[in-house]
Order: sequence, then structure tokens, then C-alpha cells
Amino acid sequence: MQLKTHRTVPDSYSGHKKKTSYSKQHVSRAAAKDTPNIADDIIVGRHPVLEALRAGRSFQRVWINNTSVTDGSVREIVGLSREKKIVVHEVPRAKLDELAGGLNHQGVVAMVSSIPVASLDDVHKLVVKREFDVLLIMLDQIQDPQNLGAIIRVAGAVGADAVIMPARNTAPISTAVRKASAGATEYVPVAIVPNLAQAIETVKKWGIFVYGADPEGEVLYTQQDFRGPTALVIGSEGKGVRPLVRSRCDQTVRLPMTGQVASLNAATACAVLAFEVLRQRQMS
Repeated sequence: MQLKTHRTVPDSYSGHKKKTSYSKQHVSRAAAKDTPNIADDIIVGRHPVLEALRAGRSFQRVWINNTSVTDGSVREIVGLSREKKIVVHEVPRAKLDELAGGLNHQGVVAMVSSIPVASLDDVHKLVVKREFDVLLIMLDQIQDPQNLGAIIRVAGAVGADAVIMPARNTAPISTAVRKASAGATEYVPVAIVPNLAQAIETVKKWGIFVYGADPEGEVLYTQQDFRGPTALVIGSEGKGVRPLVRSRCDQTVRLPMTGQVASLNAATACAVLAFEVLRQRQMS
């Protein structure tokens, strides 16, 4: 099933009506002895834990700093955990430091079930319902966890349907990625594919226009019409979009760079492009 559109890359604005953005217990004072092993899924930080609770993620347990139980957001975490019958352990900060592995935990750590990885077929089921407002973020070997988490956060902010990335040479969805996403990993589907270039060809068959971010891009990003079904391809900071992947894109777009800094990091470039897509659609 394909989207209702043509495979001609748009070069001027032709309005599409904007549709709704994507959707998609008890407290123990005993120090927790069940320290997670390497296979456990850990979330750190108040906002990521709170978003995971709101999203209905399956929790095993929550640890909170025994000096911050009455803080507003921590109190909300304890309240939601009580409603869901999740055990909450009050522990010293040193225990949280150990559980968080050096990340800034803000006095809250949780052990949760892993988020299932989406497939390209799962993404297709989402986008066929959206027609013109489709937005996919496709990542070419983003290896930095902070960059990846920030990109997923951007995807959640602009209402992107999914993030698609290759299995190899890409940062895994780790505790650091979830922390950097500020909870967006709970809402944004992330699909792992064996070959990004082939995934682009598949996405194009769905009627989605694919634009690669490139410093030497053919079109200035503000001059490109992004109001049709769109996929943005973002490369790594070091290498950018690889030549084979770039060759599969319908168009390459560039950001103007006039200062002393020669490039932006991947998350910043993604944010600029994604919010331009959103701006154009909201202006329609």
C-alpha cells in the first residue's frame, strides 16, 4: 500500500492541509540489593522516568534519593509508581551513582522492560495512515549516544513518525541515549534496519521524498518544499552521509554556513531541518 502522492520531488510550495501531529506503591527504605546486571534496561533522570511511567512502560523497580522524596517531580514519580504497584526504594545518593553508571540521575533511577525495536514494516503501517504529513528521520551511522538521544528528542518534538537507523556502526539505545532524549524514546518508534541504502529505496516506494543533509547540497534547505511526505537523512559528524546513501536520496539540501565553524553536530543539523519541515507545514 502506497501513500497518495507522486514521485516527483517538489521544488515549490503547494499547500497541503496540516493534519494532527503524530501520536503514537509502596516505598521501601531498605537499600535495594537487587542491582541490575548488564542485560537490564535502566532509565536515569526525573523526566525520562516520569515519561516512561506515563507511557505505560513495564517497570521492575524504582530507586530514589532518600533526601529528595518530597520534591515535586519525585513525589509525582512515587505517586504514579504506587498507582501501578511498582516498588520504590529510598537509597543514598552513592547507590544511585552506582546504578546510573556515572550519568546525571537527578536522584531517580528505574529498572524497566526493554522497548521493542520496530521494523520497517512497523513503520510502513504507521505512515500509510498519514498520507501527506509523514516525516521520517533516517540516520547514517550516528555513533555518539548524546547526539542520537538528542535527535530522538527532536523527532518527538516535531511529531516525526519514526527514526530509522542501521544496525551496524550506530549507537545502541542505551541508558545514555534515553537520558539525552529526555523521555522521547518512550514515544518515538525506532526501527533498526540491516542496510540504510536499501531502506531508503523501500521508503521511496511508499511515495516518500528522501532528502539528504549535505554541506554541498543541491538546494538551500529553506528553498526546498518539505510539505509532502518527507524523510530526512542525517549523517555522522565525522563522515556525514556516506556516498552510497547520498546517491539514493531524491535531493540533497544544505544549511548556510558563514562563520568560522565549518559544520554543526548531527543533532543540531537535524533540529534545523526538522523544524523547517514543521514550519512549512504549519504555514500551509
